[in-house]
Amino acid sequence: MKDFIKSYLLELCCSYTIVSVAGALINMAMGTETNNANVVLMFIFCNIAVFVLSIHKFFEKLSPLAMIIIQYVVALVLCTGAILIATLFWGPVTPRGWFEFFRSFTIPYVIGAALYYYRLYKEAKDQDKMIKEIQKQKEEVQ
Repeated sequence: MKDFIKSYLLELCCSYTIVSVAGALINMAMGTETNNANVVLMFIFCNIAVFVLSIHKFFEKLSPLAMIIIQYVVALVLCTGAILIATLFWGPVTPRGWFEFFRSFTIPYVIGAALYYYRLYKEAKDQDKMIKEIQKQKEEVQ
């Protein structure tokens, strides 16, 4: 559990940092500003995306593509729920706001998924290398 929390927090921090910097650069380039509600929602979206990616073990029996799509849909539904709860505090969402939501969700999800699956790929590659070394040592002993 301790490793899960460390991994989760590391991925959350990396994802949120990348999303925040990218958002700031985009806002600077376009001459726009963001408000605190958007910053909070970006953090919530990053949390949801990283959490959904971290529970990939429940979807391991599916093909990788199906797993990614299912995880995306689950995360999108959770983020939509977060937006609907936020409307209780900040008022209704405009049609442009829903577009911005979709964009603000999809970008961190893609970044988080890329980081997460790269790490999984690297771990699997390292494990494969260790298995081959063990097999090689076993053959040398025999």
